[in-house]
Amino acid sequence: MNLTNYMNNLKNVTQLKNTYYILRHGESKANVQGIILSNPEDGTINFGLTNKGRKQVRTSALKNTDLNEDTVIYSSDFTRARETADIARKIFGSSKLYLVKNLRERFFGDFDKTNNDNYEKVWRNDIKDSSHTISNVESVDSVLERTTSLIVALEKKYENQKILLVAHGDPLQILQTAFSKINPLKHRELKQLEIAEIRKLNLS
Repeated sequence: MNLTNYMNNLKNVTQLKNTYYILRHGESKANVQGIILSNPEDGTINFGLTNKGRKQVRTSALKNTDLNEDTVIYSSDFTRARETADIARKIFGSSKLYLVKNLRERFFGDFDKTNNDNYEKVWRNDIKDSSHTISNVESVDSVLERTTSLIVALEKKYENQKILLVAHGDPLQILQTAFSKINPLKHRELKQLEIAEIRKLNLS
């Protein structure tokens, strides 16, 4: 069981120069089909947002009063996240949108393109060991390392900026454990980020 050996690049950080927000993508075509879609070969080309998903993102962005034209947006390059980020960018009036691999969906290995009920199987193993790669799934530790390394890079690049990170359920749940300074295997214990929800991250 992996309780301590994980790479949270924010572990020793006590203060951030920027303010971070996260946005989970809106309803996607994969969501409607009830399948897990985590392979970049498909995710970066197909399975974008549904009409409902676009409306969800617009509604969420319009309700937000913190973000504006100065907001810097970084997004997963998966189609559903990219489309979400672009809708938010237009509403906020921002011209700064960057696509990065660090925010990609967690790869669910053998469960890719299977019924999304299989998420539960992965999460049951996550609770036991954040380093597990059972069924060729990307480990929680791997997701933690790549998402927190992005924060470190952004801290070097920007100062006094509001930065919106647009991504997927698991990567954003896991990233929140880094800000909260809790073990990443507890990512499902955190309040679930709803579809198209914007949430401010606070560093513990």
